Order: sequence, then C-alpha cells, then structure tokens
Amino acid sequence: MVRRTLVGASVAAVLVAGTVTYVVTAGSGAATSAKSRPAPGQVYRYGLRDMPGSTAAKKVVGLPAASTKPFSMVGVTWEKPRTGLDGTVRVRTRDKASGKWSGWRAVQPDTDDTPDGKAGERSGTSGLWVGPSNGVEVRVAGHGRKLPAGLRVDLVDPGTGTTSSVGGGSGPRAAGAGGGDAKLVAATEPVPSPSARVQASAVTAPKPPIVTRAQWGADDSLIKDPIQYDSSVKAVFVHHSDTGNSYTCAEAPSVVRSIFLYHVKSLGWNDIGYNFLVDKCGTIYAGRSGGVERPVHGAHTYGFNTDTTGVAVLGTYTAKDQTPSGVAPTQAALTGVAKIAAWKLSLTGVDPAGKTTLTSNVTDGKYPYGQKVSFYTISGHRDGFATACPGDQLYSKLGAIRTAAKKLVTPSVTATLSGAANVSGRYYTQSTVTVGWEPAASTTYQVLVDGAVAATPAAGAKSAALALKPGTHKVALRAAYGSGGTADSPDYTVVADVTKPVFAAPPALSLRAGTVAPTSVPVTLGWKATDNALLNSVKATSPAAKTFAGTATTWAATATPGAAQSWALTAADAAGNTAASAVSRSVALVPEGRSTRTGVWKQAAKTEDYLGGYGLYSSAKGASASWTFTGRAAGLVVKRAANTGAVTVYVDGKAAGTLDTRASKTAYRQIAWTRSWSAAGAHTIKIVVAGTSGRPAVGIDGIATIS
Repeated sequence: MVRRTLVGASVAAVLVAGTVTYVVTAGSGAATSAKSRPAPGQVYRYGLRDMPGSTAAKKVVGLPAASTKPFSMVGVTWEKPRTGLDGTVRVRTRDKASGKWSGWRAVQPDTDDTPDGKAGERSGTSGLWVGPSNGVEVRVAGHGRKLPAGLRVDLVDPGTGTTSSVGGGSGPRAAGAGGGDAKLVAATEPVPSPSARVQASAVTAPKPPIVTRAQWGADDSLIKDPIQYDSSVKAVFVHHSDTGNSYTCAEAPSVVRSIFLYHVKSLGWNDIGYNFLVDKCGTIYAGRSGGVERPVHGAHTYGFNTDTTGVAVLGTYTAKDQTPSGVAPTQAALTGVAKIAAWKLSLTGVDPAGKTTLTSNVTDGKYPYGQKVSFYTISGHRDGFATACPGDQLYSKLGAIRTAAKKLVTPSVTATLSGAANVSGRYYTQSTVTVGWEPAASTTYQVLVDGAVAATPAAGAKSAALALKPGTHKVALRAAYGSGGTADSPDYTVVADVTKPVFAAPPALSLRAGTVAPTSVPVTLGWKATDNALLNSVKATSPAAKTFAGTATTWAATATPGAAQSWALTAADAAGNTAASAVSRSVALVPEGRSTRTGVWKQAAKTEDYLGGYGLYSSAKGASASWTFTGRAAGLVVKRAANTGAVTVYVDGKAAGTLDTRASKTAYRQIAWTRSWSAAGAHTIKIVVAGTSGRPAVGIDGIATIS
C-alpha cells in the first residue's frame, strides 16, 4: 500500500473530477482553492418546545410545521449521551420537489450504536432518510412526566461530499482491491504500529469491491481524534441502519454521508460508528476511517466494540407487525454482508461459521463488566446489546449469511469418482468405488459416506477405495487445512446395488403388419424387465444382436419361416447386474391353397407376386376361406389395392371384425390382420367376402402362424 507522510501538517485527500488533490492545512502555509473543495453537508438544528395538550402527566413537545433549508435525513436528539427517551417520536416532512407533506412516521430512539469510551455529546433517535425535503413537523410524546432535556430536531443535508466517480448503474462504482482505495485512504490515515497490523490467514476470502470514504464523500476534516486500532478482529456484528427503505441505490452514498454527519455533528461522535455499510443492491461502503484492511475500533455495539467490526445494512428490517416500514432484506444485501464479513474475518484467520469469546468492557451494558461471552463470529447487534437491531427480518438471515461467508473462505475441494457408472449425475456400482483427488500441501483428507468418516488415507495419498453396503449413499471428500479450517467436496450420490433385474415373464413373439417374404416374416418381440434401482439396457443375443435402452419393451424384427428359433434377451442394470430370458418359437407360412373354401375363387394372374407362385381372389359375396392350425399367433396375408374390398373375419367361429383390404397403392404379401393367444392351441381363422360395392374383389395369399 502506498503511504505518503508530510511532517508538521495534516493531509486530506479530495477526489475532484477524477483526480486526487492533496490539500495541506493547519499551519502548512498552503492555500486551498475554493473551487477544488466539495459542497460540504450541513446539519440544521431546531429546538423543540411545549405543544398544546402537554400536561404534567404526559409531556408533549415538538415543532409546528415549518419551512426549512433543504435536508434529506431527520432525527431527534437530546442532551447526555446514552440517555434514553421514554416516549414516542413522530415526524412528517415536506417533499422539496412536489411540496406535498408525508404522513406521520415514527422514529425510534436509538442509544445502542455508541462508543465504549468517549460517548459523544448527545443521544438521539435513528436518522430517518426522507429524501430531498424543505419542511418538517415533529411531535415527541412522553410516556411519563419527564422527557430528556435539550430536545431538538436535526435535519441533515448530505451535500455533495467528494463523490466524483462513484455513479452509474443502480449504485456507486466500487473500488476493488488494488484500486483507488489504497491511494486515497493511505493519504489521509496514519500508518498504524506493527501491533495494529493484521496478518492475513492461510485461507483468505476474496476482497469484495468497496466504495471508499473519498468516493462516498466523507468530510475527513470533521474527524478530530486519532484513529484507534484493536489487536485483532474476532467477530462481525450485523446491524440495520434503521433509516428507512425509501432510498434508491443511486442515493445510497448520500444516505451513508447523512449517517456520517448525523453521528459526528448531531451526536458528537468522532466518526461514523460502523466499519462498513451495505445497501439494498449489495454495494459495500467503507465506514469508519483507518483502513479497511486494519482492525479499526468502531462505535456500533456498546460493550463489544473491541476486536470486532460493525456492518450495517442500509434500511429498516423489523417485522412488519412491529414497524410498518420494516421489509425483508434483499438477497443482494445479504450477499454483500457475507462477502465483507468473510473477507474481514479471513484476514485474522477467523472462521465465519464458528464461535468466539469476547469480554464485556462496560458496566451498564447487556452483560456485566468483565464477563466473557460466547458469540457466533457473525452475530447480530442484539446478541451483544439489549436492542431490536438488526430487526427480526435481517436477524433471521444470519445463519444463511454465515453459510455463504463460510463458502467464500473455504478453498474448493474437488474429488473424482471411478469404478461406478455415471447415469445423469447419479453413480451406480455393485459395491466398490474409488475416490480420487490431488493432494495439497499441509492438508489431510478423509472420505465421507453419508456424512460419517469412512476412510482416512495416509499423507500424500491420492485415492481411496470404498466398499459400500447396498443402498443409496452420499460420498464426499473432506480436506482439513493446516490453518485449522475444513472443506467438503460436493457430494456424489452413489447407489450400491447387487440385485439382478427381473423378467416378469419370458419374451413374447407376435406377428405384426408388414410385407411377408418366403424367408422373412415381420414379428414383434415384447418383454417386461424391471430393476430395483435403474434398468440400464436390454440386449438381444439371438437370433440377432441388438441393444435397447432400459425403457424399451419391444423389438420390431423379422423371423425366418421353418425351424424353431431362439429369441434371447439379457437385461443389465446400471450397477452391472444382469439377468437373461429366452423363448423358442417357430414361424410358418400356410398358403391359400391349403385353405378350405366355399363359393367361387379364382387363381390370380400375376403369380410371381404371390407366395407359393399364385394367389386366389373372389368377387362373390359370401365366398369364404378358412385355415385350421395349432399355434399361439396368426396373421392374414392379403393383396392390398385401390380396387379391393372388405372381408369379415371369424376366429374359432366368432366374428372378430371387418378387414378392408383397400390401399392407395397396390401391395402384395401383406399381413393385414393379426391375433395372438397366451398359449398354443388349435384355432380356425375364416374370412367371408363382404361384397363391397364397386370393389367386391378380395385377394388372399394364405396365413402366417407362430407356434
């Protein structure tokens, strides 16, 4: 980091028109050009007085509706630091642009965010962001006979500060590591002693972009006391600023600047109390001066400001039944808190998902002076002080913030898995798998199965074999770093399976529609195979080799008429378990000449297009042909043409339906109708010419059977 020191002078860095101007003051003899200085923010103060209706039993003070100089934040303050106000504070304001008055809004007394030592000069409510306004009305009603002395309303005009290159998009342009932050901050801050410097841990989260004080417009000339440094950062306390949620992200720098002015000019603190602030768009702002990398002593959690960092989310996040203005924090804001907390804690090697012990150092806080208290390293303000901050809706998200921060400080762990079949990201094996990795220095490894340690490989090992019990398991690799942190790889889902697939019944062979040839008959082989885990494939091994997906249940094949053929299948699951099933079937062709016929039938002229050398046709209505056979399937072989008609089909003496043999194109040797039975038996197939009007002729070529 660049450091510049001028002896005998104080130095301020001002960002003007994209350049850094170093202004020498306090007896340096140098003059400062008014044109180079920003428009400073202002705080306008109006005293409160007794209002009509005020009684000894219930004191009411306020300020009648009044025109004021422009302001954007309003708060009520009173004498004596850390003095409470037993009552209600309500304000309404007039919009500068429209001239319309707002409704009455409650402002909460806030004595929670205070320094531990020098407490400032006054107490007050939270500052409420109202946007550009030029009128105010105030009512303070006490619940008892007394109200604090010196009540006044403070109106904060944020001015333009030093914001000269932070605009654009939905919020400020943040400076990342190695950006403007190093130059600007170093120019305005003393170099801390070696004991105040923070040493980076072995595992460091990435530094998020941070809007510097110079960028959001801090007036460092207001800071009078030396910067205080702690020895470490052991915890992060999360706050809400309780300034309302009506700001836009483009206004966020002005909100931060207003909080700064309210803390310093209204409450009399030396600087803004928070170390960091995060807006609703997730932009992170540097808070209290002294260096974002350093353990700067803040003023945010009374009694536990030592060795901690305060991060405030801009807005009000109380439950809606407690404060109507309360809203849920945005995901962007939660992510911003996780990023800054992870990075800040990692600089001192603190686990953002762990716990730490802090000692109370005040006598009038939530805990007695000197008491040691255990905190999550990312805690809420209410954990250290009796307050509702950071609001129920933000406090309930601290667990998610810790989880997100933990991921940021944890190096990613990558493991490989072999010895198992990967099916859509799920792994299958009969028992064993091998987990592999590339070992890192000062790191030991464990293999986890269902969250429990299943193997602890020797140092330097690159893999470990596991024997898994049947069932579904989560397998992961855990790395334990020399710095004390641990990290787990993503889980692998592994199914250990030793159960074979099951065929519910032997494969079934049936006839299907198609063209018959003397050496081939169209058939369909059907099956039903199941598996307890995942059926991966079904393979046909006879009469031909073919592989099907595990979801397939049929095979459109051809059979050779004559001797019996074996139809064999092997089902395999994803783990490699297999089961086989087969059936032997004979396919035969029975020509039309072997049918029993009635009526007039004639031999077809184009004998070369028919099975057996010829076919028969008839135009006589009522003419019939029948075949008697023993088998488990049968199919009628006919000629199809544009001028052929219909037949009525009978099976074992019962009408089975009408078959129309008409087709747009002429086709011979067509299986046009089929029937199957679960077992072999004697059956008779009979057709009767229907005498279709205009196309009475039908042509037959026999039947095909399976036995």
